[in-house]
Amino acid sequence: MPVYSIAVDLGASGGRLMLGEFDGGRIKLSEIHRFNNEPVRMGNVLYWDTFRLLFEIKEGLKKVAALGVRRATVGVDTWGVDYCLCDRKGNVTGMPVHYRDTRTDAAVNPALEKISLREIYEITGIQYMKINTVFQLFADTVMRPEVLYNADSLLMVPDLVNYLFCGEKYNEYTILSTTQLMDVRTKKADAGLLAKLGIPEKIFGDVIMPGARMGAFTAEMREDTGLTDIDVIAVGCHDTASAVAGTPFSDRDAAFISCGTWSLLGMELPGPIVTKESFDCNFTNEGGVEGTIRFLKNINGLWIIQQLLKHYNEKNNLSLGFGDVVEAARNARNKELCIDTADDVFTAPADMQKAIAEHLANSGQGAPDGLGETAYAVYNGLTNEYKNHVENLQNLTGKKIKTVNMIGGGIKDTYLCEQSALKTGRVIEAGPVEASILGNIVMQLKASGEINNLEQGREIIKNSFPRKIYGA
Repeated sequence: MPVYSIAVDLGASGGRLMLGEFDGGRIKLSEIHRFNNEPVRMGNVLYWDTFRLLFEIKEGLKKVAALGVRRATVGVDTWGVDYCLCDRKGNVTGMPVHYRDTRTDAAVNPALEKISLREIYEITGIQYMKINTVFQLFADTVMRPEVLYNADSLLMVPDLVNYLFCGEKYNEYTILSTTQLMDVRTKKADAGLLAKLGIPEKIFGDVIMPGARMGAFTAEMREDTGLTDIDVIAVGCHDTASAVAGTPFSDRDAAFISCGTWSLLGMELPGPIVTKESFDCNFTNEGGVEGTIRFLKNINGLWIIQQLLKHYNEKNNLSLGFGDVVEAARNARNKELCIDTADDVFTAPADMQKAIAEHLANSGQGAPDGLGETAYAVYNGLTNEYKNHVENLQNLTGKKIKTVNMIGGGIKDTYLCEQSALKTGRVIEAGPVEASILGNIVMQLKASGEINNLEQGREIIKNSFPRKIYGA
């Protein structure tokens, strides 16, 4: 009989439920349900449409039940940094605000007057980004202090879904590490850091590690979905933690790039690197599965291309797809144009095409000719970032990087893979596309005793899904 694992994977632009069937040697994936994830603006605040996400997750679980599945495990992974606040009765009183909301713009400098970035980094090992939970919570002390100070618990987005599933409240380790509030050594929210910023320590609960059982479906979940025998597993609840867990490295000194809305470039290490050099390069030490550290750099990824395509279609009343953007970029005449993808102007502009054109003009590069040159400037900037940070990564770790494993939905963009190999001068091993799903499932299989460890899980993934080589 196959062993069933349900993977719930929520990304910044969409979510899906996939069913894994493990026969003892290989994993087979079936897509069960897919849905969009669009934020909602209420007043001046941009929120995640959390109620819709929870509704869609239940719809997907109903589809699993309709397949006749009765016994399974389930794991949840999502993007990082965002959270909800609950009162002592377990009611959600502070809905998750979108990390692209502007509320942190005014929070960063006042927060850093209380504690420096270097001090924060020494404790947490996490790179500075103004979207980080530390600055969001500091913004809460001003924007919604009543909600914050009356809260009994903080749940990151996957923690919230798991709470809905089994009624148990935990802070899962890998997602907690994205807050820039967790001590990288003790693996707990740091009391001193919280006190300096006026963030109540009481809202942080018990930390649970990937691969642990959290509980069973509540009576409500069983009734709503028709699934009667489901164990809820703490996987690598940060989607990048699951994606790296689902990466079948052929070289232990290989780097990885998890490609999607964001690009996460780094290495899996046995322990953190918290040095002046890593601070200066703004590298981060996020929690991984089986006690590892994901030493990486967050890079603005295909979000820029996604938004460029969206705004270009809206302005021109078109319905072009990603393939059209790639073809236009391939045929661009001016191959010198290049944007700085780390520039804050690309965080959430009202018109991405206009933002790119203005950035190029302000940097003295002139105007791009149409969609092709605009898109090429993005690809050029993104792969420049890859090249520079692979070199930084090599210097910081002292390891010789010959191979880069590219994983995630972004590797469907073969042009990105080709240009990455060309620009970095490394062999690119692309695949699997569904790395986050597979890493999620592997930790469920470990929790249920079907496999012994991550290494065995990665070998199973390697035997189950193909990879494509670029630049060999």
